[in-house]
Amino acid sequence: MNLIVSADNNWGIGCNNELLYRIPADMKFFKQMTIDKIVIMGRNTMLSLPNLKPLKNRVNIVVTSKKDLKVEGFIFCSNVEEVLNYIKKFKDDEIFIIGGECVYKEFLPYCKYAYVTRVNASKKADKFFPNLDQLKNWKLVDKSEPQNCEGVEYYYCKYNNVEVNKG
Repeated sequence: MNLIVSADNNWGIGCNNELLYRIPADMKFFKQMTIDKIVIMGRNTMLSLPNLKPLKNRVNIVVTSKKDLKVEGFIFCSNVEEVLNYIKKFKDDEIFIIGGECVYKEFLPYCKYAYVTRVNASKKADKFFPNLDQLKNWKLVDKSEPQNCEGVEYYYCKYNNVEVNKG
């Protein structure tokens, strides 16, 4: 299992259920990484999708405690265990956690790789991603050359959870 996220210098990922940065090349990277894959998100992430439509050409799984929630095109699971049971039929490299904050934290121990777009800037945030640089089991294994979008510098980083990859 993998995760994909964009985080700023403070590991901020969102504010008021919106992304902090909209970088077209990063959106393209997100699509390229997740197309024809399984994406797992929380209810607020689902609600933030344009027109409340599932991401095209992906299996869209939503983790929510709201048992009566039904939206066409989404598969609903009530907890981590239910998701883990549902995704057993898929290959690990086909699965991506895409947010938000609580879902990232709940699934982080199960992920082998984290694809993190690190934005070299800071904005007011009310949602944060765990600082992988401070977690002993996460190692930075790849970092792109600096990219730039309208004066904002960012990097594509790949982290490996060495605990998950032991076996």
